Parts: sequence; structure tokens; C-alpha cells
Amino acid sequence: MRALVATERGGFAVDLETEEIEPADVAIAEDVPAVDLPRLVAAAVAGSTVVAVVDARPPMLVSHDAGITWRESGRGLPAGYAVAIDETNPDTVVYASRNRLHLSTDGGRFWHTLATELPRIRHLQMEA
Repeated sequence: MRALVATERGGFAVDLETEEIEPADVAIAEDVPAVDLPRLVAAAVAGSTVVAVVDARPPMLVSHDAGITWRESGRGLPAGYAVAIDETNPDTVVYASRNRLHLSTDGGRFWHTLATELPRIRHLQMEA
């Protein structure tokens, strides 16, 4: 599985298992799902799972019922810029801080920071 990352210096594909990075043509639609939350920075939807990056501490809210109820997530993560959810496995979430990607495989409870440092991240999406 890869994350396609749009940065201020072009696009990159990051393998989430090996953490290898390569330049890529990334054409990412920067549309934000309709999420009615204050201080919303970015959001992603996969089925009934919604992950929202907010300008607050902690920087993320997660809903498993299409936005009816929310729980806080991402304690200890830096401020966020983008988020993506794996369409086939909504427990896999990639969160983008300014220059780094953070991966959760359990719906946002625990996070692993990838070693790869990128130019300023603007948007990202998952690719199988």
C-alpha cells in the first residue's frame, strides 16, 4: 500500500510498509468531504468511517458512524495538514503533519511515524 503525497515541491509515492519514497505524478483532488466541525483542516471518508484533522489538541477526531458521534485521537501528534483512509480497510489511516507521515493500522488509536521527511505536505491519498 502506498500514500500519494502532494507537496510544495511536487508529488511523491511513499510505500507504507518499506517506507521507500519515489517521485510520482500525483493528481489529487483537493476536495474536502462535507464535515460540519469547527476548525476543520482536512477530512477523509471511507464508508461510515470519517477522520477529521482539526486545529486543536488533540489534532484529530474519528467517527465510525458517519459523523454522528466523534472520539478524539492523535494525542502526541503534531498539528495536521492532511489525512487519508484506506478504502478497503478503514482501520488504516495516514495522517500528515508538516513534513512527516504518521500511520495507524487500528483506526487511529496508536501511531507510527515514518522516517521519511518530505517537503511541506499539502494533500494525500491512499493507493492500494
